[in-house]
Amino acid sequence: MKSATIPKSPLITKFRKGFPHGYSAVTREEAARPGEGFDFGIYKIPEGRPVVERHPKESVWLLLNGRAELEFSGKKELVERASIFDEAPTVLHLGPDTAVKITSLGRAAEWAAARVENPGLFEPKLFRPHELTPEYRGEGLAQDACLRNVRLVFDRGNRGGSNLVVGEVVNYPGKWSSYPPHHHDQPEIYHYRFTPPQGYGHAELGERVFRVRENDTLRISRNLDHAQVSAPGYAMYYLWIVRHLKGNPYTGFTFSKEHEWVLDPRNQGWKPKS
Repeated sequence: MKSATIPKSPLITKFRKGFPHGYSAVTREEAARPGEGFDFGIYKIPEGRPVVERHPKESVWLLLNGRAELEFSGKKELVERASIFDEAPTVLHLGPDTAVKITSLGRAAEWAAARVENPGLFEPKLFRPHELTPEYRGEGLAQDACLRNVRLVFDRGNRGGSNLVVGEVVNYPGKWSSYPPHHHDQPEIYHYRFTPPQGYGHAELGERVFRVRENDTLRISRNLDHAQVSAPGYAMYYLWIVRHLKGNPYTGFTFSKEHEWVLDPRNQGWKPKS
């Protein structure tokens, strides 16, 4: 594994009691090294107080829960999500300076919002849940100890003009994900939720381990191995976002050589004899 530095406080825990109405900034693009960061936050939009935005940056709006009407590029779309654990996401991806209006219908709708500088232009795209194919990684490996549901929303394969990669993972109770530990050149964040919400898990970042809880966000530095595990009884969800680097876009990851053997389905590891 290549050497890398870890931010002083890679785990952001200040929102464990919940997010207020309006926008709560979690990370800011300008706080990172030039060309390596992005804005990330949670927008809680109450009924009767629509959000209207025309942002100069590329923008991603991922619905976490609630029901809403979206207006963009002359279109009106109704979107809804009741469970991040049982339902694939709805995601609106906008190029720079593209207007959007979001109106909650009923209780406050909660959105994850990410933004990044991008000089390019591209058409907006609304990703619907039925368009996203789940990938059950880890099936048949290591006695299914790292079986999880990975939902890739977009990368350079289907959104070539973007500076971001966006996806989700549903980590089953007591199991691992992002496993075997892996690393990549590009910086990333994980944003966590649990069911029941008092749940917790552990996140590895290099040689450090962090206890992660509801509403936490982990900043993952370049080239650091990372893997996750959820406590028994608690499902763990995390939204993951990777920032492409100029001249070095994200195209995949490299597994830790030490633990790569678990990818062989013929080698399931130690099992008790009785």
